[in-house]
Amino acid sequence: MNKKLLLPLFITALTEATSAQASFTLIAQAGLTGLYDLSTATSGPLESGVAGNTLGGLGSGLAWAGGTAFIATPDRGPNALAYNASLEDTTSYITRFQTLNMSLTANSGSGLAFTLTPTLTATTLLSSPTALTYGIGGTPALNATNNTNYFTGRSDGFDPSLPSSNTNNARFDPEGVRVSNDGKSVFISDEYGPYVRQFDRTTGELIKTFALPDNLAVAVQGPTTVSENGTHNTTGRVANKGMEGLAITPDGKKLIGIMQAPLLQDTKKNVRIVTIDIATGDTHEYAYQLTTGSGVSEIIALNEDEFLVGERDGKGLGDGTAAVAKELFKINLSTATEVSSLSGDLSIQSATINKISVLDVKAILVANGISADKIPAKIEGLAFGEDVTVAGQLLHTLYVSSDNDFLSTAVASGITIANPSMFYVFGFTDADLGGSTVLQAQQISAVPLPSAAWLFGSAFIGLLGFHKKRQSR
Repeated sequence: MNKKLLLPLFITALTEATSAQASFTLIAQAGLTGLYDLSTATSGPLESGVAGNTLGGLGSGLAWAGGTAFIATPDRGPNALAYNASLEDTTSYITRFQTLNMSLTANSGSGLAFTLTPTLTATTLLSSPTALTYGIGGTPALNATNNTNYFTGRSDGFDPSLPSSNTNNARFDPEGVRVSNDGKSVFISDEYGPYVRQFDRTTGELIKTFALPDNLAVAVQGPTTVSENGTHNTTGRVANKGMEGLAITPDGKKLIGIMQAPLLQDTKKNVRIVTIDIATGDTHEYAYQLTTGSGVSEIIALNEDEFLVGERDGKGLGDGTAAVAKELFKINLSTATEVSSLSGDLSIQSATINKISVLDVKAILVANGISADKIPAKIEGLAFGEDVTVAGQLLHTLYVSSDNDFLSTAVASGITIANPSMFYVFGFTDADLGGSTVLQAQQISAVPLPSAAWLFGSAFIGLLGFHKKRQSR
């Protein structure tokens, strides 16, 4: 496998060019199966009775971490089992990220070019070095055991006297994820705040919360969608549709977050993009107009100016319907109009961000024999991987992941079938996106992970109540 990694690739001029999607090739696919992740210390039942280390949802965000290592983020936890509508059935599931090995093995026979083998190698719980605000009965039991303040997905973990940007809220709903260039930390965006937070990659402890523009937050927080939207708030993010996507520029200096849906004050299907200078914290806002999807699922950087934005609907496997829109568009922020000072209708400004369709994920999956009702409804994560060679041709790789909502089965065509977290790998060349080149591929330093023996010992000590620093398990 070529170790060139992240793509010396593509930047076409953003014109009215036709889609390049036909040149992308599905080269591998696989689902990650299993009932539980590696955090045995959280295996006890949640409020709904579901195990606290249920494996799932981990395609909400996907980031390359060097070599065959990837980081995947499950969202706020399993809430499909009804137990308390006033909390939207959310639980004190401790938010976390998963580390995966995603190896590709060349196939010599017919079918796809490679066999993808996703293997879970570590589970890292997310915590804060300072006290957090939890809802009544919503404090994880592991807090006392490990003397640690863990973030959770439960919707009532907030201070009602403060806006949703309050950094001491315990509730955290991870979505996008990226790895720092030094390999020592991960950046994760969320829907509740919305927040963009930096965590130590080894311990999972919070390093920093970036200050986002005030117009993204809601003034009145509530544990349900109804209690936050409508007459309760007129500005800020729509409940459960916060900062869905997160990119990092190849030089590792800037983060780019994108909202899933228009803010309460915005119209015309325009969502906001926020750029964050990691060193200074300076932010800028831009407007992106939805085309085919009902919302944005992810954003990933091609270089310091250009990005791929994923749009999707909510249809497909997991929703009991047939997928319609799962599409990637390319944009350029260097010529876009800054909209931080604007409120309300952003339709005029959004026209300054030209976009071109580069990959219709649904169309390619259907062309490879996957019926639309078996395509995951929530196609969400995007990550570039290592280059590969197919029939003597060097191809770049794009990994696409799905969020299965922690549900191991789903219904398609009236039949219950397996519903694992899916990973699809697409191969393509520089020419497929116009023949341009990434200015500098993101170079991530290798960070040794704890040994298996250490992981076991750490979890065991944690259960005894002596483990003071939470680690990957």
